[in-house]
Parts: sequence; structure tokens; C-alpha cells
Amino acid sequence: MDGPSGSGKSSVSRGVARALGLRYLDTGAMYRAMTWWMLEQGVDVADHDAVATRAAEPEIVSGTDPDGPTIHIDGVDVAGPIREAAVTGAVSHVAAVPEVRSRLVALQRRIIGEGDIVVEGRDIGTVVAPDAAVKLYLTASAEARALRRTAELNGTTVAAQQADMARRDTLDSTRKTDPLSMAAGAVELDTTPLTLQEVIDTVLSVVKERT
Repeated sequence: MDGPSGSGKSSVSRGVARALGLRYLDTGAMYRAMTWWMLEQGVDVADHDAVATRAAEPEIVSGTDPDGPTIHIDGVDVAGPIREAAVTGAVSHVAAVPEVRSRLVALQRRIIGEGDIVVEGRDIGTVVAPDAAVKLYLTASAEARALRRTAELNGTTVAAQQADMARRDTLDSTRKTDPLSMAAGAVELDTTPLTLQEVIDTVLSVVKERT
């Protein structure tokens, strides 16, 4: 399941995984964890060469329980810290580094290879698992996405979130390595007018149809 920030990927993916009794993987959390580690290490995340040099160092472990997904880096639980503003503002820079993407895609494929899983991100259908049985691309209006993200965070505004999402969308869709795009054969679903349960039900219908 791919799509931009605020389109509903995480909530929908977890709901679908629960309904089908499957594992769940948030690949975005892996990029956020790498970004958090780079910031903690004092690496200039705008310097792609500096990020590339250290991309192989940290150990990243992703839990796959949809009821309580976890993310650890070098044994540290970073589920909270990776959602902070500093990481959000820097993650697109780190995620654009080919060495980072190569390392994390390999980890993601290893987890996917264990079978029975719902995976969400920005390049799952195009790069990580192009042979997935079902591929979806979630979208939503800029306003709806900003409203959702504002409701999740404290100390922010809809206008600020909309501006930040526009910035990240541009970076993610124009990066040279694995840009955000809809995979061939993916079902596009606009979540703007739908409730979370309606989106989950729609995805479950697509899964039943295609499998």
C-alpha cells in the first residue's frame, strides 16, 4: 500500500492486517528510525555523502504485530522519538540517499519474504514488492491530509501541515532513487470522503476480488 503522507496508509494497513490475520510493516518508520539515528549521531542529513557513509552502521528491528508495531534501533525503542518534528523535517533528505534505500529495501524484502503481510510505504508496489498479489495507492485531498495529520499532532496548524506535506511530496516524488509513484496494476483509492472503516472495507473487497 503506497501513497503520500496523510492519505491513511498506516491506519488502513493496520486495520486490513487485523481483519485478515496478517502481519504488518510500516516501512516509513524504518526511514524515520534511520533519520533519528543520523540526527543523534550529529550527521548533517543534508549532506548525502555523510549519510551514505554511515547508513550501514545502525541495527534496525521492526515489529510486525498490527496491534502494536514496534521499531528499535541499536536496541533502543524509538517509536515515540521518530514522530517528532525534527525527524519529520529531515526524513525526506535521508530517504533520498541511495545507500539508505538499498539497505532498508533489503531489510524490508527479508521481512516480506516470511509471508502473509500488509506493507505500507511509498515505493512498495514499484520497487520493494512489485510482484505483490494486491497493490493499492491511497490518495486524499491536500486539505483532508493536513486535517488528519493536525489531529494526530500537538502544537501545529492545518496550514503548517499542508505546507510541510507539499514540501515532502515534492521531495519524495522527484528524488532520483525510487520516487513516490503509483505502481502499474495498483488500485487507486481516494480516501477523502470516506471513513476509516469504509476505506478498510473497500480494501478488503479489493483483496477478496484479486486473490
